[in-house]
Amino acid sequence: MTVAAPALRPASDLARIGSRVRTASRPGPGPISDRLVRQLELSLDRRVGGRMSGDHLGIGHGNGLELDRIRPYEPGDDVRKIDWNATARTLIPQVREDVPDRQLTAWLLLDHSPSMHFGTADRRKIDVAEGAALVVGRFAARRGNRLGVITFGAGRETVSPPAGGSRGMLGLLRSVATEPPEEGGGPTSPASALALVAAIRTTPGVIIIVSDFRGPRDWIPVMSEIAGRHSIVALEIVDPREERLVDVGDLTLVDPETGRSLRVDTGDRRLRAEFDEAAAADRAALAFEFKRLAVRHLRLSTDGPWLPTLAQGFTKTQDRAGRPA
Repeated sequence: MTVAAPALRPASDLARIGSRVRTASRPGPGPISDRLVRQLELSLDRRVGGRMSGDHLGIGHGNGLELDRIRPYEPGDDVRKIDWNATARTLIPQVREDVPDRQLTAWLLLDHSPSMHFGTADRRKIDVAEGAALVVGRFAARRGNRLGVITFGAGRETVSPPAGGSRGMLGLLRSVATEPPEEGGGPTSPASALALVAAIRTTPGVIIIVSDFRGPRDWIPVMSEIAGRHSIVALEIVDPREERLVDVGDLTLVDPETGRSLRVDTGDRRLRAEFDEAAAADRAALAFEFKRLAVRHLRLSTDGPWLPTLAQGFTKTQDRAGRPA
């Protein structure tokens, strides 16, 4: 299907990151307003409880550079934590307990499956995903916080380990500079990417998933497992033609990930009504799972400007469970 796109307009420096050539079929995220980006960063600051580097105290005890206390050694303590100077003074083994690392670790999970090439409005889904990833990533990587990136889809994951500042952004730029394959790879799910994050024992942080969530929902158990330790944000990328079937006569629909095809007569009013109903039920079920897991869920469309929707979504209040009010 040919993707319609408007003529390119000048974009901010943030939108031009990656220096890729933009065309009518691959227009990129479009102009990104610095004012809206600043508004979004303020909102994100509040959503993660102000947990920026130097802005908060670590919880409990852990690895760090700041001493919390010295106490007597107890069986089971890590011998590497023994403070030998204090031990020499008291003649009793003493253990050092530090204030844990205060840096925020953010993971950006980016969908690179073939379905992200789809787009029938102003741009493709991957273009919207790129813009959202750059904006959120800039917030996550600033002031020394660590940003890690995992791309998933096409049957494999690529990982850029968490890094602070510009190194974290470089990992993100390498990820968004790679176009997803246009077909193949089978059904896509963020389950493996979430499992990778779950296996890395970092301090509580933020996980941002940018995807169309069009594959199997085998990711629900692992998301449920890590939702209690990390704040999770789901940015669902949608296209209007995925939710409503229009009358264009006989049409062949092809799943780019599995290769399955189906020929339908879109002139059939009953078929269109059933399609619209099924699509709405599918998206409602997805939204229910996010609400049940207390995951902040925002929908960004390929139709119209996506950045105001992103900024407005983070200014909404939440209830005590972290759900949008």
